[in-house]
Amino acid sequence: MTKETMAILVNEKTKVLVQGITGKEGSKVTLQMQNYGTKVLAGVTPKKGGQEVHAVPVYNSINEALDNHPGINTSFIAVPNFAAFGAMEEAIQAKIPLINVLTEHIPIADTAKAIALARKAGVRIVGPSSIGIISPTVGKVGSIGGDDPRGVFNKGNIGVISKSGGMASEVSWILTKNGMGQSTVVGIGGDVLVGSTFADLMVDFEKDEQTKAVVLFGEIGGTYEEEAADMIKHGKFSKKVVAFISGLFAQNLPQGTKLGHAGAIIYGKKGSYKSKIESLKSAGVKIAKTPDEIPDLLK
Repeated sequence: MTKETMAILVNEKTKVLVQGITGKEGSKVTLQMQNYGTKVLAGVTPKKGGQEVHAVPVYNSINEALDNHPGINTSFIAVPNFAAFGAMEEAIQAKIPLINVLTEHIPIADTAKAIALARKAGVRIVGPSSIGIISPTVGKVGSIGGDDPRGVFNKGNIGVISKSGGMASEVSWILTKNGMGQSTVVGIGGDVLVGSTFADLMVDFEKDEQTKAVVLFGEIGGTYEEEAADMIKHGKFSKKVVAFISGLFAQNLPQGTKLGHAGAIIYGKKGSYKSKIESLKSAGVKIAKTPDEIPDLLK
């Protein structure tokens, strides 16, 4: 692969299957992906095979779709939460290398089972509750950037990983305004359990020649930011990292308070705003007090 086609997860070779393509969300995102130049080869909705959505053929099962389109290497899941585990399991069993899950409010037990199955199968899940993944000017999977990502995301060498979907776009827009393009922007989702953590994606960004620095947008709750700090401390990530952690106000709330995203629950010291900031700072990460400070810290 030439340097031009670097980036992580989504590149020119990305070929997408949409699970739940006949639903409102699945249909809408299919059109968005097509308009951005992503190749959407097939859709799956059980019992709706034979239809077409935006000229994309619909099949009853993933195996049927793969028989007709063996090049599929990415699945985008937009099904109701009660059907999400079944959809993830079907994609994992079919060994589709990348599965991006938009669906929200999936029971934690279902997510845990799916992540365990995916690890065993050597398959990558991004999500659940993920806004998606975009490699600017190359392609996108998911609803990231909405109908027209062109003004917000620009091709460049900064990787962005965000728990918040809205802030994945906001941070990218701030970078773009300051003349800093992005290699790939990933919305990992804000649930307690996610298929791809900050550290998981930093492994990919470390290997990616296009990426020169990474921005992390974290939130209180969970320990994924602390894991990223440990990774840097152990010398497993060598590029510059700038982080913004939302939730400063929450320092004064009682333990166990749940805020916004499902993952924003704090028990004891770990997962708190202070714990995240301290561990990232001790790993040499520059901390932005507001998102607008990110470009200056990258310079």
